[in-house]
Amino acid sequence: MHFSKIFSPGILLLIVCGFSLNLNAQNNGGLQINDQEYFERPGLNVMVYHDYYPVGHQSGITIIQNGNRIAANGDLRLWPMDRPFPDHGKRIVDKNTNTIAVDVFYNDSLRKEYTDNRYPYPNLDILATVIVKGEGDIFRISVDLNKPLPGDWSGKLGFSLELFPGDLFESPYYMDGNPGTFPRSMNGKLVKESDGLIRIEPLARGNRLLIHPDKGDQMVTIESKGEPLELVDGRVMRNNGWYILRSPVKTGLTKDVVEWVVRVASRNNYVYKPVIQVSQVGYFPSQEKVAVIELDKRTDELENVHLIRVDESGIAQTVKTGTPQLWGDFLRYRYAHFDFSEVSEPGIYRIKYGEEVSNNFIIGESVYMTQVWQPTLAYYLPVQMCHMRINDRVKVWHGLCHDDDALMAPVSHIHFDGYRQGPTTLTNFQPGDSVPGLNTGGWHDAGDYDLRVESQANTVRTLSFTWELFHPEYDVTTVLPEAKIVEMNVPDGIPDILQQIEHGVRTIAGGYHALGRLYRGIICPTGRQYSLLGDGSVMTDNLVYDADMGQMEKSGSHSGVFDDRWVFTEENPRRELDVASCLATAFRSLEGYNDDLAEDALKIAQDLWEKHQNSENPGLIDLASELFQSTEDQQYLNYILSHRDQLVEHIERVAPAIARVSSHVGKDQFGGEIRDALTKYSQEVGQQISQTPYGVRYRPNIWGDGWNIQRFAVNHYFLHRAFPDIFPAAPVFNTLNFVLGVHPGENTASFVSAVGANSLLVAYGVNRDDWSYIPGGVASGTALIRPDLPELKVWPYFWQQTEYVMGGGATHFMFLVLACNDLMQ
Repeated sequence: MHFSKIFSPGILLLIVCGFSLNLNAQNNGGLQINDQEYFERPGLNVMVYHDYYPVGHQSGITIIQNGNRIAANGDLRLWPMDRPFPDHGKRIVDKNTNTIAVDVFYNDSLRKEYTDNRYPYPNLDILATVIVKGEGDIFRISVDLNKPLPGDWSGKLGFSLELFPGDLFESPYYMDGNPGTFPRSMNGKLVKESDGLIRIEPLARGNRLLIHPDKGDQMVTIESKGEPLELVDGRVMRNNGWYILRSPVKTGLTKDVVEWVVRVASRNNYVYKPVIQVSQVGYFPSQEKVAVIELDKRTDELENVHLIRVDESGIAQTVKTGTPQLWGDFLRYRYAHFDFSEVSEPGIYRIKYGEEVSNNFIIGESVYMTQVWQPTLAYYLPVQMCHMRINDRVKVWHGLCHDDDALMAPVSHIHFDGYRQGPTTLTNFQPGDSVPGLNTGGWHDAGDYDLRVESQANTVRTLSFTWELFHPEYDVTTVLPEAKIVEMNVPDGIPDILQQIEHGVRTIAGGYHALGRLYRGIICPTGRQYSLLGDGSVMTDNLVYDADMGQMEKSGSHSGVFDDRWVFTEENPRRELDVASCLATAFRSLEGYNDDLAEDALKIAQDLWEKHQNSENPGLIDLASELFQSTEDQQYLNYILSHRDQLVEHIERVAPAIARVSSHVGKDQFGGEIRDALTKYSQEVGQQISQTPYGVRYRPNIWGDGWNIQRFAVNHYFLHRAFPDIFPAAPVFNTLNFVLGVHPGENTASFVSAVGANSLLVAYGVNRDDWSYIPGGVASGTALIRPDLPELKVWPYFWQQTEYVMGGGATHFMFLVLACNDLMQ
């Protein structure tokens, strides 16, 4: 990992000294509040409103048993609908009484969350205090109100706790002594009420729920001292729902309107099992190779690590044994490094620490040459292609889709996915007009099938960089644009990467010519379409909507069905310049392959340059860099050189653009204050990297940070190529290792589906409801359960952990694999 080039001796000394002073941080008695303001004892953590992302099952009270999050979203909820979610105040911690309290409130302002006008709770004004108190091995949850709940609110407000289904399928429980089993598939008696909502009969009712009676170290008991409990299958409304345990708030009272007593078992003398984190693919013989060992934070003695090679006769031989080097603490774990860089003999290897053994990995010169970046190009990108039918031998990934794109979005409108249309359309089209020419090219951005212009453009750009620098001659796909058909695993004599670049440019150019400007995004208008699980071709009928036709009427080209997607526009100079830079880059790849489209892309980029060239927007530096490389027109290079102050002020943003034209200028032209700024930026990056044991710029958050880490590494590759004395290559290699398995948490899967000995085979793609994956799709990866739990669950509905998106991971991953291969050569 080239850690010697990243960490200063002073930083390492501070980390090691900090470790030696903190050996007994975890209390071995009952539940106590720790310095992170949550309850803790060995094998159990109870967080109280550290997270607030309820739609992603991260909020309220969270329970972590034996290092595994088993319950979340413990909070007040309205019934029968769980939304709007309440607001909450600050966490009040009292270590003397071992109590944490949080104010929770509903009021009519939350009506804004309802876009379908089905808000069922007018004049709502509730202030509650949720109190959690640790009492030895149990904790007590109680709720107080500022005023009694009126009698006519009986059954409409209660306390709910969501139970993670992935750990409970087909597991037993008792409710008041009556046995039951958590169903794998949602079923039960359903009732459709007059308001249109579907309700399901509870799985069980009673005062005491016992989960996992057959597993002593996973047993959970929840007892209500007030109103009875109901165990409900939360998947009745949403496929991504969890099991819900709830009880109603008592009416007419203010004190202890809800009171639960919770007992969570854990393993005796619980210690987090060591996790060995290695690349699930492997390493070049000559690269630096460091395994990261993730340990319980109370670990004070390190065991030996054994590197084992399996030869062709099947004999496993230990080729290196040694004590790992302590790194220190990060999040909730302790880390050590095992450096085996000197081992270079090609072969199959694994690492053993204590009783734990890693998956096999390869050391070899051709480790990244096959079955690593290729699935992204062969599977993921074709599957995501919009406005096409995608055939894969005898399988159809999806039929021809969205051929009716698109209607002009309504003005002064905020879409539920965040798109905003201003007071005008910024075009000659009126709201609801059909905009021709948008039903070509592009990739579905994510599981919701929209087309964000920045995602399209940056996918084009990364693919174009990849072709320009590494020229991957790989052809396993036939693309027929006029027929709107793709045949996967059928070569057509054309490099697949060029056809993908072409497909991406088509949607951007088509939108520009149709609208007279760039589109912001194209997305479905309704929530039912947005949450579609399955074949994207059924989202619309592929017939242009005609308001004058009846809903059952249709012709060969039009229908009366209002299902066409909307196209949004905006005034956003930064985004326009970013897209223009991407198009200028694409010109160099398309030239000689599709000259007309190449010239079109270049012309649009130049048009946007002329529109913004007097704005002093920092994005002009990047655009000037790409236009100079595409045209060799000196005006663009002169623009860069004449804006030295801007280069210094925005060095992080513009440094890659500087790097890409550095070979065209004298050393002194990017010297002086610019070189000083580059050096300072490199030092800042080194400091940020030193804060984690992974050698990458990692900023844990609710969403996995894999895409941002990869984006940074792609830019860093250009900086290393141009300024190797300032920017080391290490972060590029470390990022690739991070994506391929060297990342925090017990799940060491490669973020790249079907790549590596262990990879994400249940992911948030268009086929997520089948608990499946798309080969070569790259997920965002390990997320943070605040304040300190890294999590990557096997669950198809966590978009914040395993979603594939365009413009994010997949094409950056392709680039990084080929970049590392290039650097090693």
